[in-house]
Amino acid sequence: MTRRGRRRLRFLLGFLLYFGLLWLLWHTPIVYPLKVFVVFLHEISHGIAAVATGGSIQAITLNPRLGGACYCPGGNAFITLSAGYLGSLAWGGLILETARRAGRNAGRLTGAIGVGVAVLTLLFVRGLFGLAFGLTFGTALVLAGRYLKAAHNRTLLTVLGLTSCLYAILDIKGDVLDRPHLRSDARMLAELTGIPTVAWGVLWISVAVAVSVWLFLRAYRDA
Repeated sequence: MTRRGRRRLRFLLGFLLYFGLLWLLWHTPIVYPLKVFVVFLHEISHGIAAVATGGSIQAITLNPRLGGACYCPGGNAFITLSAGYLGSLAWGGLILETARRAGRNAGRLTGAIGVGVAVLTLLFVRGLFGLAFGLTFGTALVLAGRYLKAAHNRTLLTVLGLTSCLYAILDIKGDVLDRPHLRSDARMLAELTGIPTVAWGVLWISVAVAVSVWLFLRAYRDA
């Protein structure tokens, strides 16, 4: 086997190990903070979309049951509502891509994400649980970036990015396709456009799966 073949084999084995562990630990406290982090990215994405289209962010809330809300009046409602699930997917892809290129600067990237989480929490998150999570998680990332080796930080960033992409897919399935009666982003978008809730769910999950496959193939080719 060539050197590149061995690298790709290690990549595949590592990828399978990650998904195996994630599957086994999905409903445990070990993975729980990663899920809340993705919910945080989801709500921040709504807020960014609102601000980018002329609106504002009044407050963001997170709750222990993996729910959240972004109160962001003004702006373009269509773009803002579309930005949640697709935004957490985009953040996951961005983390993966920057981690792949970070090299010895992986620790700085981890720390920068931690600072960003903490600052955004102080600015916009309201409620005890959300504040406690954002500040604790942000601080943990800053400390990881400072004290862990570059290789360990790349692994941490890869886990954050992959989990964000995967949870975006599972979140769309659970909130939109399995329970279309819930007042989700897709349900509100259906009320705005007249296009059924499930249609938005199918569109979003198709995009999420396609992007995730593209990221996987890209990483495999570069392994």
